[in-house]
Amino acid sequence: MSKSSTTTDSDWLHIPHAGDLLVSEFMEPLGLDTATLADAIAVEPARLQEMIDGKQRVDGELDLRLSRYFRMSEGFFLRLQTSAELRIAKRSLNGELDRIQPRAA
Repeated sequence: MSKSSTTTDSDWLHIPHAGDLLVSEFMEPLGLDTATLADAIAVEPARLQEMIDGKQRVDGELDLRLSRYFRMSEGFFLRLQTSAELRIAKRSLNGELDRIQPRAA
């Protein structure tokens, strides 16, 4: 039996957002839970959890707090979020962008 992980269609369709990456790349490796991180960056745990769950966007203030705490450049978490949103939008357009002719210079 193979020990390799199997990618399902739903896994392929999932685009990680800033909250997903916050958990998988920062919180889990450091053993941080939501309450501990929220306390460290002085935000309500519910606010942080909504961002992690993808129910709330990262705003400038939360980005600055997270970026400072994890020693990342300002705007890091906003860029993660924007990148995910662009991928989602592009996928939802389903090739429609190809029909738009760029304006001539």
